[in-house]
Amino acid sequence: MTQRVELATVRDRLAVDGLVTEYAMAVDDGDWQAYRGLFTPAGRVDYRSAGGIEGSAGTVARWLAESLEAFPVRQHLIVNRRVRFGIWEQDTGDTAQVQADYVNPMGPGGQDGASAAPDFVCGGRCAYALLRTDDGWRLSEVVVREKWRRLPDPRATPVIN
Repeated sequence: MTQRVELATVRDRLAVDGLVTEYAMAVDDGDWQAYRGLFTPAGRVDYRSAGGIEGSAGTVARWLAESLEAFPVRQHLIVNRRVRFGIWEQDTGDTAQVQADYVNPMGPGGQDGASAAPDFVCGGRCAYALLRTDDGWRLSEVVVREKWRRLPDPRATPVIN
């Protein structure tokens, strides 16, 4: 490999990694305009394994906005990212696949805007399909595979800071 190819691969890897981070932050911040902007026009999302829906990025963004109202405090932790680019002999290098594990604590928030410990936590693995576009890397598909969840303990007393 030449240095030029190696540098391009590093740049693509950083861009792809950044896109996955932007995805998590858009969901956590409830920035649905930014969320939709991360996808190709035909981008799809599948949250069915987590009790959600499957559909276009716009449809899923509307569903998320409504569903996550009960959890104003949320934080996706995206770890163990495995990035694979299209095979050079079969692809021009314009596709990528990312698998990443996630842990997602969420909660109702505290009284008067104070923070509170999350009382709902789930985790699993996301599969991201990405496509290089004229505007940079974009998501063409996201599939969430929830593996576990911990629901609130009805006997627990909420902790308010």
